[in-house]
Amino acid sequence: MRTESRSTTAKPAAARCPVCGTKGRLYFRHPVCGIYRCPECTDLFSDYHRPDDHVASVYDDSYFDGGGAGYPGYHHDRDLLIETGRRYGRLVAEHLPAGAVLDVGAAAGYILRGYHEAGWRGRGIEPNPRMAAAALENGLQVEVGTLEDFDTDERFDLISLIQVAAHFRDIPKAFANAARLTRPGGLILVETWNADSLTARFWGRRWHEFSPPSVLHWFTPTSLARLCGRHGFREIVRGRPRKRISGAHARSLLRHASAETGPASLLRHAAPLIPAGLEIPYPAEDLFWGLYRRE
Repeated sequence: MRTESRSTTAKPAAARCPVCGTKGRLYFRHPVCGIYRCPECTDLFSDYHRPDDHVASVYDDSYFDGGGAGYPGYHHDRDLLIETGRRYGRLVAEHLPAGAVLDVGAAAGYILRGYHEAGWRGRGIEPNPRMAAAALENGLQVEVGTLEDFDTDERFDLISLIQVAAHFRDIPKAFANAARLTRPGGLILVETWNADSLTARFWGRRWHEFSPPSVLHWFTPTSLARLCGRHGFREIVRGRPRKRISGAHARSLLRHASAETGPASLLRHAAPLIPAGLEIPYPAEDLFWGLYRRE
């Protein structure tokens, strides 16, 4: 995890919720930025000042290979990510016949590959050039870009945001563009962390997802539905994902926790005992997915 520092002189009253515009209340001061809770829609958000090179610097190659708040080796999770795409492809097809999908934050295209195997066709966008190039080498149409700035005349049946929405530098702009890119009656799928979960409430400010400048936003089911509603999407179904991670990823997360003090630091002793190639079920109580239809 990066620990970029800056002067945190912004007054709590100046931070406004990007979902509903209400003045946020300071939840706690992270070393990188302030983290706020919206008293109106339950949203959690940061006041992190995003430099012009935010995307390029945060999601550089080390994000996919360096561990911590990123991946210890993104390609190690290839099969798990392909299965994630297949699973969501089948799930969404229960509500809309498989058609054109835009996978946002596609990385090397493994989730997009899973969508293809489930009968979807489509493309991806990814801010990291090396990851996008790896997808192209494997025959997948992934171009360098972000949802905030992506432009095409094509309209999609499905916009897929799997573990992406919490990273957007401009939440309203990203969802406004998603609405523009989705055909009427099309769907947006979001998988993200649940800031209202028992896990998040138990750990409080030590919850592992409080990891700016990579993660800048923490939704609740209520705030995400409200955000989607502001951009013309209505929630049709919601659930918890079945998630598995590699042993290498689990070891990285535990080592990352060892940098903290308190109960989380006790987990560091377990990290060396986990085989890197093991597939481990992740207790997904602090994750949720939602499917939203464009009216």
